[in-house]
Amino acid sequence: MMRFTKMQAYGNDYVYIDAIHQELPNLPSLARFVSDRHFAIGSDGMVLVCPSEKCDFRMRMFNPDGTEGEMCGNALRSVAKYVYDHRLTDKKEFYIETLGGIKHLWLTVEDGLAVNIRADIGEPVLDTKIIPVNTDLSQFIEQPVAVKDKTFNITAVSWGNPHIAMFIDNVADFDVHFYGKELEYMTSLFPNKTNVTFAELVNRDYIKMREWERGTGETIGCGTGCATAVVAGVLTGRCNRHVSVEQTGGVLDIDWNETDNHLYMTGVSNTVFEAEIDISSVWDNR
Repeated sequence: MMRFTKMQAYGNDYVYIDAIHQELPNLPSLARFVSDRHFAIGSDGMVLVCPSEKCDFRMRMFNPDGTEGEMCGNALRSVAKYVYDHRLTDKKEFYIETLGGIKHLWLTVEDGLAVNIRADIGEPVLDTKIIPVNTDLSQFIEQPVAVKDKTFNITAVSWGNPHIAMFIDNVADFDVHFYGKELEYMTSLFPNKTNVTFAELVNRDYIKMREWERGTGETIGCGTGCATAVVAGVLTGRCNRHVSVEQTGGVLDIDWNETDNHLYMTGVSNTVFEAEIDISSVWDNR
C-alpha cells in the first residue's frame, strides 16, 4: 500500500508521497501512473519528500511523462504545507533542497495547520547562454517574435525550467490555446519546449495572467509563470517589484527583492484529498 496526498496550489494539482519512510522503485513509471488524468487521480506531477544531508528535506518533482523536473514554485509551496501538516517537521521556517538549488520557506500556521506559505524561489536567470533560446543576444527582453498573425514582444526567463512572458491587452478574451501551443513548439527559437505566460497589466501593482504549460496545455495556475510575468514587467518598467498576480486559480503575491535579487512568492495551498492505494496490481514496480 502507498499513501499519497493530492494538494492544489492555485490550480496546479500535485500528488505528494512521503519517500522518507518507504522505498519507491521505478520512479518514472510511478510518476506516469499517479499523474494519469484518466486514472481519476489527475495531477500535474508527482512530488517526493526525501531525506537531505544539507537541508530539512529534499524535494524531487516528476512530470506526468515521468521525467524529473528541477523546481516548481507551486509544488515547492505545497510541499511546505505537506511536511508540516503531516508532522514531518514542527518548524515554521525551513529549507528544502531541489535540483534547482536550496529554497527557503516560511509558514503561517493557524489551528495547527499551515494556511499560508512564503517561498524564496531564488534569482531569475536572464542569460540566454543558460536559457535555451536560439539567439546571440546576451539577454532576451522584449524581443519581437512573429506568431501566426500577431507579433509579441517576448521576455525569456528561467527558473531551471524555461518560461517566456509577453504583455497583451486582455487575457480574458485571448486564444491561449492557439498562440500558446504555437509558441511552445517554436523550435526555431526555443530548442526545448517552453512555458508561455500571457500577462495583462491592470495597474503597477496588479497583473492578470494565463499560462500555457509545456506538455500540458493551459493551466489555471503557475507560480513560476506569475514570477516570470513580474520579472518581465519590472524589466520593461510596467510594474513595481511587489505585485499581486491574478490567475484562474487565485491571486499570488510576488516580491522581487532589490537587496538579494530573489523573488518571494506568497499564497495558500490546499489539501484536496488523501488516500491509500495498492499499486501492486496496476503498476509494474519490478
